Amino acid sequence: MRKITQTELAAKMQIHGIILDQFSISRIEAGTRFITDFELWMFSKILNVDMEWLLLGDSK
Repeated sequence: MRKITQTELAAKMQIHGIILDQFSISRIEAGTRFITDFELWMFSKILNVDMEWLLLGDSK
């Protein structure tokens, strides 16, 4: 939706002090890695979406 790669997202997270690599983001997307509250918050800021949307998607 935002046309950003996992590698680009990882770089933006690292700029904000959250150390994640592309593999970690891939595991988060696949549901095989736990995501912390501060990681979720930063994803929402970087992607300019609500945290609720990240958690629930379109299924509200």
